Amino acid sequence: MELALREAAEAALHSEVPVGCVIVLDQQIIGRAHNLRETLADPTAHAEILALQQAAKNIGQWRLSGASVYVTLEPCPMCTGALINARIDRLVFGCSDPKAGCCGTLHQLAQDAGFNHQFDITSGVCAEESAALLRSFFRARRKKKPKTS
Repeated sequence: MELALREAAEAALHSEVPVGCVIVLDQQIIGRAHNLRETLADPTAHAEILALQQAAKNIGQWRLSGASVYVTLEPCPMCTGALINARIDRLVFGCSDPKAGCCGTLHQLAQDAGFNHQFDITSGVCAEESAALLRSFFRARRKKKPKTS
C-alpha cells in the first residue's frame, strides 16, 4: 500500500486527483499507475484501469487470477467492473468513497453473486494517509478557483 500511496502523491504533483494503484502477482509488482484523466483527457484513465493494462501487458494475458490490487481509494463502478473482468483474487483499498465506491460503500459489485467472478476485499488500509492526500489536493484546488460575484 505504501507504493500505491507514492503513486497517488505523484498524481497530485501533476494536478491529477491523487489515486494510486499497484498490482502484485507472486510477490512481484506487475502493474502500477496513478490517475491520468486530466493529462490524457481520458475519462477511463483511472489508476486501476492503467495499472490493469500494464499488468496484463507484463504477463501477456488479461486474466489476472492470483493477483492482489492495492489502491488508495475505493474503486468506482467502472474500475470495479474491470477488476471483476480481470479475475483478480483480492482488493486492498485505503479510504472509502461515499460518492462512487462500489466495493462496499455505495454499492457492492465486487462480491455480487450475479457476476461470474467475485474477489476478497480488505478496506481501510492506510485509510487516513489516503484520505489526507485527497483532502489536501481538493483544499488546494478550491483555493485556486476564482470567486464569482
